[in-house]
Amino acid sequence: MTSDTGARLSERVVKVIGGGLAGSEAAWQLAERGHHVILHEMRPVRGTPAHHTDRLAELVCSNTFKSTETTNAHGLLKAEMRLLGSMILECADEARVPAGSALAVDRDIFSASVTSRIEAHPNIEIVRKEATELSGPCVVATGPLTSDALAAAMRERLGENALAFYDAIAPIVSRDSIDQSIAFTASRYDRETMEGAGEEGAYLNCPMDRDEYAAFIEALTAADQHHGHEFDEVPYFEGCMPVEVAAKRGADTLRFGPLKPVGLTDPRTGRRPWAVVQLRREDRNGNMWNVVGFQTRLRIPEQQRVLRMIPGLADAEFLRYGSIHRNSYLNSPAALTPHLSARDDATLLFAGQITGVEGYTESSATGLLAGINLSRLLSDSNVELPPPVTMTGALYRYLREADPKHFQPMNANFGLLDDLPEMIRDKKKKREMFAERALSAMSQWIGQHSMVAQHVTR
Repeated sequence: MTSDTGARLSERVVKVIGGGLAGSEAAWQLAERGHHVILHEMRPVRGTPAHHTDRLAELVCSNTFKSTETTNAHGLLKAEMRLLGSMILECADEARVPAGSALAVDRDIFSASVTSRIEAHPNIEIVRKEATELSGPCVVATGPLTSDALAAAMRERLGENALAFYDAIAPIVSRDSIDQSIAFTASRYDRETMEGAGEEGAYLNCPMDRDEYAAFIEALTAADQHHGHEFDEVPYFEGCMPVEVAAKRGADTLRFGPLKPVGLTDPRTGRRPWAVVQLRREDRNGNMWNVVGFQTRLRIPEQQRVLRMIPGLADAEFLRYGSIHRNSYLNSPAALTPHLSARDDATLLFAGQITGVEGYTESSATGLLAGINLSRLLSDSNVELPPPVTMTGALYRYLREADPKHFQPMNANFGLLDDLPEMIRDKKKKREMFAERALSAMSQWIGQHSMVAQHVTR
């Protein structure tokens, strides 16, 4: 049903702000559990630089939700979401187009399907109006293009430093793919270890000699860059300067910047390297390592080619690629609770890209869980999060435990998961075991807490 009034439908009314993937999924999950939902979507009353229609769940970038195979992190996340009854994935299945193992969709059919489902649901009212205030019970899922007025309300409610307005993301590589016969563990002058972590918290260092550095700079400055949508263009502040732009300022710019070798000694030679690429631990288990200072606009194939020229990274497995684009997102570890609510109101939840997840599937997953947990709160039940051996639970753990000083958005990847009890060298077998463990744990968790909705009668 649609309305311009936003009138309360019953005493169980809840709000969802944002009609994208996360907001649509959250609204559906709440409505299926018997709550009357007012879904605020500001389009077409107020448009964005990215959207072209007034439909819900409009895909503004790629038309793919990525892999469906459970040996892929995105495929595993989708399998978990299907167990929870994801409406977004049901619509994606209806709109699927041939793309091998990837779940690619006809974007018009997909958004039309989501819109028609939401409009037809007897418990959902769509209000085409910009929301400018925050109060629970509510799920806020406004995405990377959150309006200025609502962003101001977030800053006031959560703190001035809670909201970032652009990403300056460096690539992340898998620990297992780093050649540690070349990369060595140390911090400049031994002063930059993680608090309380000792040697385990030190950086990994990839040393370069003069010729290696010169070849790397030549490749970096000549590499092909990505030119994104107009709404992605951002001014390059010194703190988020693309590494390839910095390199063009002069051959030694990086060597006196993030690649400075001072205070470091290569144990293989006993001498200070000409330059050093440092990698910083991204998770508590040390499975993921951030290539420090390497935020970039290079295309993905170019990132693979150029960064693998770094000694120690010749076989690097990229868990996340670098990027720079406009993206409003919250510093979730600092500003939100473990179930992604405001600290002063457990019923004011956040979901989607605004929380610091990247990707269609990840955004939808947080919307799904936000809808479930808000319903539980309103029904006097406890909030429940999936165990961290699941991909969903591991994402939530990252958003809870990441270092607030270095927090950056994250996509689903196997580096988020706890290691298996035994060492498995075969990568495919290891991922099969990750998936088997995750789906078993998710099924048990769903059964234990009765997580699947009993569908309402239409």
